[in-house]
Amino acid sequence: MGILSAAQQHAYVALTRGTDANLAYVFTASPKTADPAPGPRSAPELARYDRIHAKRADLPAPANASAAPDTALGVLAAVLNHDGQQQSATQTRHQALADADHLAILHAIWTAETTPAREQHYRDLLMNTLPPGHRAEPGHQARWLWRTLRAAELAGLDPAGVLADAIAERDLAGSRDIAAVLDARLRHRLGAPVPLPSRPWSEQVPALADPARQAYVAEIAAMMDARKDRIGEHAASHPPAWATAALGPVTADPADRLEWQKRAAAIGAWRELSGYDHPADPIGPEPVTAAPDARAVWHQALAALGPVDGPDVRGMPDGRLLHLRDTYPIETAWAPRYVGDELRQVRGAAWNVRLAGLRAAAEARAVGRCGDHDHAAAKHKLAAGYQALEQAYRQRETVFATVMADRADWEAATRAQRHLAIAADAELRRRHPGQHFSPLRSAEPEPVTQAQRDELALTPDQPPGEIDKSITDLTAGHRTFADRLADRQSQTVPSEDPDYGDHGPAFPTWTSPGQEPILQPPKPEIPPSPRILEYATDRDADWEAAD
Repeated sequence: MGILSAAQQHAYVALTRGTDANLAYVFTASPKTADPAPGPRSAPELARYDRIHAKRADLPAPANASAAPDTALGVLAAVLNHDGQQQSATQTRHQALADADHLAILHAIWTAETTPAREQHYRDLLMNTLPPGHRAEPGHQARWLWRTLRAAELAGLDPAGVLADAIAERDLAGSRDIAAVLDARLRHRLGAPVPLPSRPWSEQVPALADPARQAYVAEIAAMMDARKDRIGEHAASHPPAWATAALGPVTADPADRLEWQKRAAAIGAWRELSGYDHPADPIGPEPVTAAPDARAVWHQALAALGPVDGPDVRGMPDGRLLHLRDTYPIETAWAPRYVGDELRQVRGAAWNVRLAGLRAAAEARAVGRCGDHDHAAAKHKLAAGYQALEQAYRQRETVFATVMADRADWEAATRAQRHLAIAADAELRRRHPGQHFSPLRSAEPEPVTQAQRDELALTPDQPPGEIDKSITDLTAGHRTFADRLADRQSQTVPSEDPDYGDHGPAFPTWTSPGQEPILQPPKPEIPPSPRILEYATDRDADWEAAD
């Protein structure tokens, strides 16, 4: 299958028609593309090793590390994101009407219409505030001064006041470019001011000399405000992944639903205006200071997110932080051994010997029909050996799968405590940067050695013996772990008043959210604006009258 250029429709057909298995052979790099970068190359397995090591150590993995473009999973993810289905004429028209008042389009019009008037206002302030001997027309570098004044205005400061303070700071004698000098003074004085919550665009319409253009800009602002409200309504009706990840599910209470809708409108407006389309991350990184209007919209979306979930250790004393930090080796000491690699090895070996046994049995029947009974008996013996090997591998697979299930239970049972210990360690290092703290080290059992992993490989020449001691120890450890987990889950927080019940489990189990299938039906697009539909109806009526 040409997986590099396939669409999700082709991939679905190609990966669901196998009788015994569906295998995807993915090319992560084109053999025809030359690499112009000079110098040595790092081994491709190093990045994969770092991701696995970070996952085992419970460290945050790089964003989208498992779906990087140069990995097989990244290539398949790109294929699933490529929709090769073509829309009908009616769908195309409906999509065009829905995008007619897109915020990115309207904001571009808004910027083009309001920026000249705003810059002229700043220019008038500058000329009126400068001393008489320095009132020269500013050059091309004045645009940086206008940008800084705009950032100060969005932060709630008076542009005339901050400009007067910058002029009065020092004498301007000898300045080759007064606008550049004032911009440097303002940036040193103000830094990167945080914008205040943005007002509706309808309240930001500047005064223009042309009444017709003033009305046009006011209409654009009203359409932008209406589009923002419709984004929130659409998100509440069809919650996308980024909205539920940032705001939680939509509640049934009307007041809470309206609040959820307003917050989703602020986030969705930023996403649409900036073109940020990450499916799970709601707003992405902060824009640069060179775009003050975009920063204002981003900060409004950031304020709509609310507090971030997670352990908050900022108000804890140092003694409690040290105690929480010391719980990390305690929580990791009873972790089951990680045997994911061994489980993958025995599963693959069981699959291979099963195929080899089927092939040997088929060859035995073929040579038996030809009369070569000695050869057929040897093939039957070989097939029986492969069947015994498969049973031995399946026994080991059962043990390893049980251990990995126990490890998943351990990760869920200790996730909150381990994350709290990591947060306490980070807070201590932040408070006392000059003090040495030993790094957090996991007390998990050592992984299986390469020699023990080599012992898992069996051959059909020798009959499989008993399961070795290391695997037997894993079985015994499963019973010990089950008792420890049951004892931990039975512990509760007692109430101070004996007449009342307990306050709940002492160690609540963290449950991961259910993962949705990779292929999802497309979310409904935002419907067109009633005003846009009215314009389209009038236009169609005019065309019909002309015909």
